[in-house]
Amino acid sequence: MADAFHAPTVVDLFSGAGGMTASFERAGFHTAAAVELDRDCIATLRANQAAKLPIEKSQRRYLAGARIIDRDIHTVHRADLLPHVAGADWRPDVLAGGPPCQPFSFAGLGQGMNDPRGRLFREFVRIAAELRPRVILFENVPGLVTAKCAQGRPGGVLEIIQRCFESIGYGCNFALLNAADFGAPQRRTRLYMIATDGSCSPCFPAQTHSQAESPGLLPWVSLGALLSKLPKPSEDELARPTGKRAPELAQLLPGEGLKAHGIIEANRPGGHWGYRQDCFRADERLPSRTIRAASTPDWVSDGWGLRRLTWRECAALQHFPTAWTFCGTTASKFRQIGNAVQGHIGMKLAEAIFASLASQEQFTPTSAPWPASFHKRVKYTTAEHRVNGQHRAAAKTASSLR
Repeated sequence: MADAFHAPTVVDLFSGAGGMTASFERAGFHTAAAVELDRDCIATLRANQAAKLPIEKSQRRYLAGARIIDRDIHTVHRADLLPHVAGADWRPDVLAGGPPCQPFSFAGLGQGMNDPRGRLFREFVRIAAELRPRVILFENVPGLVTAKCAQGRPGGVLEIIQRCFESIGYGCNFALLNAADFGAPQRRTRLYMIATDGSCSPCFPAQTHSQAESPGLLPWVSLGALLSKLPKPSEDELARPTGKRAPELAQLLPGEGLKAHGIIEANRPGGHWGYRQDCFRADERLPSRTIRAASTPDWVSDGWGLRRLTWRECAALQHFPTAWTFCGTTASKFRQIGNAVQGHIGMKLAEAIFASLASQEQFTPTSAPWPASFHKRVKYTTAEHRVNGQHRAAAKTASSLR
């Protein structure tokens, strides 16, 4: 693979603990700059840069020569992102990043663009306009597909994001991809956008794994298969059930969880329940559920009883390099790991983009139609909001008056 001075370059915005960065560097890219504001994430990036960790199957080192920028994205401009030896006409091959997802996450408060973090994509667009990368990779949660715009229209936020990138000359292509379908021992579906200025035409990578037996595809990689290859955690790393929850959790079968309190809705007078996120027992025959940015991951059995997955095991599920250092408290480590881009799918995307960069053809930067599954989601959300929206608003008002 090419050395850092001849490798294609990537600028990573909202880089967090380096999940996207590591994925691109594994695929042969050189990181020109990584931008992050969180103090612990910055410490993590700098610690791993200082450690000069070798990139697997190469002679290169993670983050070698990268500019690590610990600034608010609003204050970052083109000059801050240039390599030290860059010429006036330099531009990165790829601009990648995932703006904060909490405003659009099903696990969050769903404030969307009413949350200032939900508008940070505009800074992504601004920097793209300044840098003019050949390719843009944008990552976020599936909830962004149906996020409502100011007019209350499901799908409206994604339309705005697409129009913003189109307005600066990029054609956009969207997909929802499950990391388990690309060899990850984790079921983690995320929204991805690949946008190009027409100097190349990258495609989304082809699926390599499948839950159901399928010709040409490998079976999903299970959580149990991963855990069997990892060192056994020491007892002081483990969290075991205590108090009144212990007997309740002990009754759970793999793939079961304790129910959360029901949400009363117009068409569900008995309550619309789900699982408590902190009280679910993993089915180790399957890939894990999505790793969250919380210190309450799923429970597994280790022969002595139930225990939570450790942060080190969660890092492995996210496919961070084995020797990757995480700085901060245990809670911060879980948060950094859960917020990261999953490494198997990240690397597959980076490899697909890498292959496309060799193209010498010029294309018209045209956006692809949304996948049919997006329209289906928007249609369902619109209908569901019509049934329950007024009821939820009334319940929210009543709650605020208590």
